[in-house]
Amino acid sequence: MVTVSSWGRLAAPQHDLRVLSDRHDLAAQIAAPLPGLAYGMGRSYGDVCLNPGATLWQTRALDRLIAFDAQTGRLVCEPGVLLRDIQRLMMPRGWALAVTPGTQIVTVGGAIANDVHGKNHHVRGSFGDHVPALTLLRTDGSRIVCGPHRHPDWFAATVGGAGLTGLVVEAELQLQRVPGPWLDTETIPYSDLGEFFGLADTSEAGWEYTVSWIDCLSRKGRGIFMRANPVHADAPEPAPHQRTMPFTPPVSAVNKLSLSLFNEAYFRAHQWRAGTGRAHYQSFFYPLDNLLEWNRMYGPRGFYQYQCVVPRAGGEQAVGAMLDAIRRDGNGSFLAVLKTFGERAAPGMLSFARPGVTLALDFPNRRGTEQLFERLDAIVAEAGGRIYLAKDARMPRVLFEAGYPRLAEFLPFRDSGISSALSRRLMGF
Repeated sequence: MVTVSSWGRLAAPQHDLRVLSDRHDLAAQIAAPLPGLAYGMGRSYGDVCLNPGATLWQTRALDRLIAFDAQTGRLVCEPGVLLRDIQRLMMPRGWALAVTPGTQIVTVGGAIANDVHGKNHHVRGSFGDHVPALTLLRTDGSRIVCGPHRHPDWFAATVGGAGLTGLVVEAELQLQRVPGPWLDTETIPYSDLGEFFGLADTSEAGWEYTVSWIDCLSRKGRGIFMRANPVHADAPEPAPHQRTMPFTPPVSAVNKLSLSLFNEAYFRAHQWRAGTGRAHYQSFFYPLDNLLEWNRMYGPRGFYQYQCVVPRAGGEQAVGAMLDAIRRDGNGSFLAVLKTFGERAAPGMLSFARPGVTLALDFPNRRGTEQLFERLDAIVAEAGGRIYLAKDARMPRVLFEAGYPRLAEFLPFRDSGISSALSRRLMGF
């Protein structure tokens, strides 16, 4: 038994860790002891990737690329392949992942299980929208090949299904053509939420990628809006500047004083640099990947991420109410992201992304945080929204059931030999 934690570092429970390495012998490897759960890089923030006191199947060694069609951009791979490796290998060949989250240090299997989204949902949807087929291995040894047009019910249960329908042993991905690794960008400061929504609306038609940072302590909701389009550029690859958070401080480095100073400095710096520019995809898509182990900054007690999505109707009022509650509490976040999702149906029964607006913030694990979350929960529930399972460590079951109306449809597809801390907390087993 070894201790394993998720990215939030809220706990490190004991697990029976089993390393999977040969996809031709996986049925025997996952047959016992049960219940088990697939574990990739552990970049989920809460307990969706944990199975305390039971088995974790470490999939990182299942990292082989099986086939690639350079004409169509179809890639077949094992579940442990990192999104980073796909990007690095395929970008020089004129192909890239259509959708990536805010970090590329996640596995393909994890991206499917959480149906991750990126900065271009209004154009490309979520990760599952670009998975033509996958092979699912159940703990009883059966295999199911499914996709949007082949056993679509199994596919919809598995995409965004938190790893609870079986082990993804092979995935086919549809990459998209790109002119290279560079992006034309524009940075626009905004003074309030009304300005943000105006920018989001006018940017969707002409910009592939849109996202914003928001100052969660400001009274009106000021922030920095960023948008970008792929572009061909004959420029050398930038030199890597990757650093590592060298230690875990005894208390969280994120507090009321540091947060206020950081937010003011960040806003002013980007306000000064506002306008058009050119950026490499890694710095635009994955800015936090340049600081490895950044989760240590929250101290030994770890941190929560609270990410919700609420419908666009009433979204400005709901986001304003959440920001007001956070500002009054003073327990905010450096890493505050606000963006809109497009009018697209989700590919998975438990997919998070839906038409609306999403707000994501990190909070140190300290006394009083749960009371703040209860206030945020009430706002999300009243607005008809939901919490992201990949980020959650404490959502009440009633909010889960209200936010995911296809839960009853999903439950029959669960594998009885798979469980997680999240499933036991929110589904009872």
